[in-house]
Amino acid sequence: MLLSLVLHMYSMRCVLPAAVLLGTAPTYVLAWGAWRLLSAFLPSHFYQAVDDRLYCVYQSMVLFFFENYTGVQILLYGDLPKNKENIIYLANHQSTVDWIIADILAIRQNALGHVRYVLKDGLKWLPLYGCYFSQHGGIYVKRSAKFNETEMRKKLRRYMNAETPMYLVIFPEGTRYNPELTKVISASQTFAAKEGLAVLKHVLTPRIKATHVAFDSLKNYLDAIYDVTVAFEGTIDDKGQRKEAPSMAEFLCKECPKIHIHIDRIDRKDVPEEQARMRRWLHERFEIKDKLLIEFYDSLDPERRNKFPGESVNSKLSLKKTLPSLLILSGLTAGMLMTEAGRKLYVKTWVYGTLIGCLWSN
Repeated sequence: MLLSLVLHMYSMRCVLPAAVLLGTAPTYVLAWGAWRLLSAFLPSHFYQAVDDRLYCVYQSMVLFFFENYTGVQILLYGDLPKNKENIIYLANHQSTVDWIIADILAIRQNALGHVRYVLKDGLKWLPLYGCYFSQHGGIYVKRSAKFNETEMRKKLRRYMNAETPMYLVIFPEGTRYNPELTKVISASQTFAAKEGLAVLKHVLTPRIKATHVAFDSLKNYLDAIYDVTVAFEGTIDDKGQRKEAPSMAEFLCKECPKIHIHIDRIDRKDVPEEQARMRRWLHERFEIKDKLLIEFYDSLDPERRNKFPGESVNSKLSLKKTLPSLLILSGLTAGMLMTEAGRKLYVKTWVYGTLIGCLWSN
């Protein structure tokens, strides 16, 4: 009985964060919608500056749960600049937590509000969030022949011309790496071999399209590319084999004690512009990632396993950067729910906000 209670309480640890994160969504969308209307006749950079600030508030609350609440240890390797820059962020993709990793780095550069994502097209149907991510600067893309290059270039150039700060997150693999999905891994490796590229073990063969379009559109505006490699500690089974990375729910249940993040800052001028050369360059960057992950997961020396080569910095996020956002959004939401009119507005925001978002996405 006691064991069952303990297990039940353990599995419920993600309920509070999920309830707060989802529960405050209508409050956030209402605040953003009000500003969108008020700023309709103002220059676009006024709207963008406040939108970035609002986004920073919400994502700071997200990081309260994913860092402060879970107590996860963040270990940084390589060269993360202290100051914000206009960058493209390229990372390996293995978990739904990966987009949080970009936030984890951005907040340490005071650039959290400037994070924008290249997202798979299906995510545009997310209630409330799907429409908003696009309004904040996110770009939804379809794979292969359905990829809309013209639309992506148009949107990126519009942001560049408006001098919008850019922290553009791209996962070039296009889908998550899961060691249990052997058919996906095998197909990726077969494609690489067919194209004369190095076969990769712990990452999938990267796709060049979104990366090339983003870089080509922003090359005169960017400072650098951040090549980010992420490994979650606790993802090696009893047999020493890599297992699936934690989901958001598992992560919030405190099943990941440490995140290892390796950052290579690559100056804009060191990135090839022509697509064929960039494709080779991108694959070479993923070869470097693969070697780092082979060292992390497969090193024969137990002392070198579960870490990347080189010195690491244990980076703690202060509550001063996250707790105020939690209190503001939770307080506003609680205040709204305390009145009948507020509760009606809250429900209508969920319902009509979702419907309007779906119509917009059509």
